[in-house]
Amino acid sequence: MMIFSNQNLKKLIIPLILEQALAITVGMADTMMISSVGEAAVSGVSLVDMFNNLIISILAALATGGAVVTSQFIGASSQEEACRSAKQLLWVNALITIVVSFLVILGHRLILNLFFGKIEEDVMHNAILYLIISAMSFPFLAVYNACGALFRSMGNSQITLKVSVLMNIINVGGNAICVFGLKMGVAGVAVPSLASRAVAGLCLYILLKNPDNLIHLKRERFGFEWDMIKKILYIGIPSGVENGIFQLGRVIVVSIIAGFGTAQIAANGVANSLDSMGCIIGQGMNLAMITVIGQCVGAGDLTQVRYYTKKLLLITYGATAVINSLILIFLHPILGLYGLGAEATELAYILVMIHDGLAILLWPASFVLPNMLRACNDVKYTMTIAIFSMVLFRIGLSLVFGVSMGMGAVGVWMAMVADWIFRVCCFAGRYFRGTWRKCCNL
Repeated sequence: MMIFSNQNLKKLIIPLILEQALAITVGMADTMMISSVGEAAVSGVSLVDMFNNLIISILAALATGGAVVTSQFIGASSQEEACRSAKQLLWVNALITIVVSFLVILGHRLILNLFFGKIEEDVMHNAILYLIISAMSFPFLAVYNACGALFRSMGNSQITLKVSVLMNIINVGGNAICVFGLKMGVAGVAVPSLASRAVAGLCLYILLKNPDNLIHLKRERFGFEWDMIKKILYIGIPSGVENGIFQLGRVIVVSIIAGFGTAQIAANGVANSLDSMGCIIGQGMNLAMITVIGQCVGAGDLTQVRYYTKKLLLITYGATAVINSLILIFLHPILGLYGLGAEATELAYILVMIHDGLAILLWPASFVLPNMLRACNDVKYTMTIAIFSMVLFRIGLSLVFGVSMGMGAVGVWMAMVADWIFRVCCFAGRYFRGTWRKCCNL
């Protein structure tokens, strides 16, 4: 008997994709709104967003660790264990994030100087303000991510979609009021994000306490269960290190681009927002892969692990090709919405062409397939490959192509493509060799 019918897959995957599309679209709207304040504001926000993504990705990896463990308990029909893992995940994630937020607020200028070096004063002013307000939202986002991961483990992604809609309505509406009405500048996009994340985190936490859910937070006195925490951290720590190094590498790469001038920073920020649109399906499938493969592993069914891996990858490849092709066809009018200068617009066009054109062939195997390995507990291999590839290709070749050869941001993005190619070779090889089976005893 198949664990997930086609109908069940649709119920899981479609809300996940819509949720990713909503988040990315809102991100693009944020960029467009803040672009009305000027290129210095766009540059400051895009730089800080790279650092924010570093922190958020590490914390999200802990949520992923909990989702893998919980999905495996569900697949093994161990509801009590699944509920225990949910509570441990939520509180550990929240406590860690509170500490991180405090440290970021305390050392905001040191962090910006460390990662981005000497940048123009108006860009730095915007970056400081945006970073401090963003850091205040991290604990709420951690609760949202942890609760969302648990609902997805149950196959209930419709709840997270509905709460995401609410969160983004607050965010976009708040941005419009604060940026255009109150003329708050960079704070006009940061404050609504803080408010929306707080509301979303609280909503999902309350919903997760409903005892009618397969996984729910029970009311007994809380205490740390170290055996359960170790299981979560076994997946979460390597995933967190991997995601952290990946995002740190991106920050370092952006710091390299920061040395090329404001126009290149702005072009890179806009290109990143458009590139995210091309990966919407893949981002949704990343989350679906954890739930589906995790339950198959918990059930001890190797045949279904292979079946759903191939099925989800094929869907990802087909949908990625369609979306990226449409973006490339309509790229000129899309870029016109951002109101950048001629130099930044032309560069953004080139960067998106590089990313979206090659993502059709390389992105799914680079980023969706590794989540299959993580769901099978093969986290140390994915961590090692990702770190090695980031340091050698994305950072090393960025210095060679972008700086030494004078190619600027274009050279940096070509280094990214080399990173993708290496990751595809390693992860596809790992899958076909079947080495990952030892990690999940299949």
